[in-house]
Amino acid sequence: MRIPLIAGNWKMNKTLGEARNFARELHPLLQEQITAQMLVCPPYTMLYEMHGMLAGTSIQLGAQDVFWEDNGAYTGEISAAMLIDAGCSYVIIGHSERRQVMGETDSVVNKKLITACSAKLIPILCIGETLEERKAGQAEKVVSQQLNLALQDLVLEQGEQLVIAYEPIWAIGTGINASGQDAQQMSSFIRQTIGHKYGQNLACSVRVLYGGSVKKENIAEFMQQEDIDGALIGGASLNAVPFADIVRLVGNG
Repeated sequence: MRIPLIAGNWKMNKTLGEARNFARELHPLLQEQITAQMLVCPPYTMLYEMHGMLAGTSIQLGAQDVFWEDNGAYTGEISAAMLIDAGCSYVIIGHSERRQVMGETDSVVNKKLITACSAKLIPILCIGETLEERKAGQAEKVVSQQLNLALQDLVLEQGEQLVIAYEPIWAIGTGINASGQDAQQMSSFIRQTIGHKYGQNLACSVRVLYGGSVKKENIAEFMQQEDIDGALIGGASLNAVPFADIVRLVGNG
């Protein structure tokens, strides 16, 4: 059985003081037993302190990126060991903003993915098509290529070692979201593609998240779909109340 996962990606938002306020506000909102797993991915500068603030809760900590080398002359980069030292158990890899703004290639995503898995960090691999690609009928081709190149030479023994986030680029931060049916169709295709590479048993245990303008008003539509196991949330994760609302809707649904 796949446990639902709600992951909050703060991107380049919040000061440390604002993060402290978020943690203080979130704790009393999530006191009841919830079946969903919760994850917060703040900027690097507050990882260590957030780990302390989340201690004793069921909320896990993740990072927004990782470098593929263990150490060395790589100014500004953060290694997997450093993330683990800061308390991370997850890391986002290949987010569309890194692909589009930072020019991150499928080859780079692949190296980061292998590094994360080798370090026992659980990667959240982000894949998705642009609006132009979707209109051209190329969505599955693009997603399949991203997925296969990212997984190249990656040895997986358990599906729990990997999370996939389908994030249609045209729906990120735009207020536009795919329909539940659209998201299900692509999530099913992603699971089938993983099955071709690793076998259906493993594919059935990989969690597939939807990301793209997710909020409490539409989360139920996505969670009703057979192959969607949670969400990668941006803006709605920046405030404790809407984030907790989404977690409760998923965890008690």
